Amino acid sequence: MNLSLATYVTIVLISAALVCLQPTAIAKGFDNEVNISLFTLANFTDDSPEYGHLELSRKLNDHQYLGLEFITWTYEAPLGIPYGDSFGDTSENYPGRVRDLGIGLTFKHFFTHRLFVKLHATPLVQFYTDEAGELIQQGFQLFTAARLGYNWSWSQDRFFIEPSIAATSWPVRTHVPDAFEARDDQWPRYFLFEPGLNLGVRF
Repeated sequence: MNLSLATYVTIVLISAALVCLQPTAIAKGFDNEVNISLFTLANFTDDSPEYGHLELSRKLNDHQYLGLEFITWTYEAPLGIPYGDSFGDTSENYPGRVRDLGIGLTFKHFFTHRLFVKLHATPLVQFYTDEAGELIQQGFQLFTAARLGYNWSWSQDRFFIEPSIAATSWPVRTHVPDAFEARDDQWPRYFLFEPGLNLGVRF
């Protein structure tokens, strides 16, 4: 097991252990929450990822939420490229672009009033296009994440913002065009320390 994979496994195991801790009750008086990712603001840049995210969650008890996550985005390079010289290097790009579109499940567990762990499992339909924007074929991916975050809320916990950090992985990926797969095979099927920043409201 290499260092990066060991780090990913460690994060997942720590997240699982935190779920077993006895938390403090949060957001009393509210049974539902909706949030969006503030990274949607990147859509206003010249190199827009065409990113969309919406999550609807229902409180299970005083410290756990179960949610549905609607998500889409596009990207031009393998997701497994780690931080470093190759990260953001256009020479690593695919001969085209990928759009992901899916609906997944989330589970959030607060182990203090503010700190939480969140698990994601999202099946995605993938649309592969060439450099001219023409559709090549469709594929499938199961995208998973283990996220550690902090909930900062105001107005008696009604509104909140959540910075977080995650380990992501895609253990299942099928029907990938050969030219795209050749790029993917150079990198791991996981990414460490992915940042997150969500804004939400409870009701």
